[in-house]
Amino acid sequence: MNLPTPRWWYQRDQVPGPVVRALLRPVSWLWTYVTARRIARTVPTDGNVPVICVGNLTVGGTGKTPVVRAILDYFASTGIAAHSLSRGYGGRLSGPVRVDPQTHLATDVGDEPLMLAIGHAVWISRDRVAGARAAAASGAKVVVMDDGHQNPSLKKTLSLIVLDGETRNGEWPLGDGSVVPAGPLREPLAAGLARADAIILVQPADIALPDPDLIALMGNLPILIARLLPIGPPPSGLQLGFAGIGKPWKVERSLRLAGCQLVDFAPFPDHMAYAEPVLNALAQRAASLDAGLVTTEKDWVRLSPDWRAKVTSWPIKAVFDDPAALTALLDLVVAKADHSQTPGR
Repeated sequence: MNLPTPRWWYQRDQVPGPVVRALLRPVSWLWTYVTARRIARTVPTDGNVPVICVGNLTVGGTGKTPVVRAILDYFASTGIAAHSLSRGYGGRLSGPVRVDPQTHLATDVGDEPLMLAIGHAVWISRDRVAGARAAAASGAKVVVMDDGHQNPSLKKTLSLIVLDGETRNGEWPLGDGSVVPAGPLREPLAAGLARADAIILVQPADIALPDPDLIALMGNLPILIARLLPIGPPPSGLQLGFAGIGKPWKVERSLRLAGCQLVDFAPFPDHMAYAEPVLNALAQRAASLDAGLVTTEKDWVRLSPDWRAKVTSWPIKAVFDDPAALTALLDLVVAKADHSQTPGR
């Protein structure tokens, strides 16, 4: 069962629940040890194709999947066959299988792969090496792996870390530096940064410059600024919003910032599987307020066709402040691949 993201994870000063955090810290130490040991002992395997990993340092809520889509869009614009690869979290299929948005459901392949598959070639596979090789065999010249920074099994050509850049209202994307379950980090900051090639800092659309203290923590790694912007305006009229993502409160804030007339907002855990009673309750609440229903694209793909007709999807995209900085990194991956395939090498 998915649980809501604890908001106190993202407080670094005057953190609430010190006793609970202290009790969780030994579990964090165990998590850290197991993760570090697995990474150190695994020899990455070549997937027969260049791999760009778009990963996280923290648990959910960074904007990673829109960044993956932006990278896929770029390769599509240049005529390079790029396929996405995901574990398929929340889906029943183990893969390798190519996602078909016409036949697969989120319960089959996961919500994020299903969302990306509307417009791009997407594979899910619990075995990342097998997934990359399946993509390569089907014609992929580049694989863009959605998540997997802490998965050492597949050899990576470029490792990008997506980090939430929002630091207002006392929140800090790295919390107090603790690893789950005492904090939001998947591994200690220094360990995660040591395997990265660049940072993509997802900056709030209404705050021009990133927090200098956060920038300083990234060391000498290149930092690219991206912003999550709506593809279109929110629906008109009164709306009841809901979202089951890593940080649902950011969806509420973004909708209001975009001018949506929200009369209420319901947060749910990440990857929430919406049961009929929950959706009926939302619909009844909206009807009582004479409002429509609006949610994220990621939540919308988890709905049945009948419910999709009753709920408005509000899609977003990742837009980079300096697009050339991103394309320079991506072009280098392709250049390395072409160079390695030159006869005689």
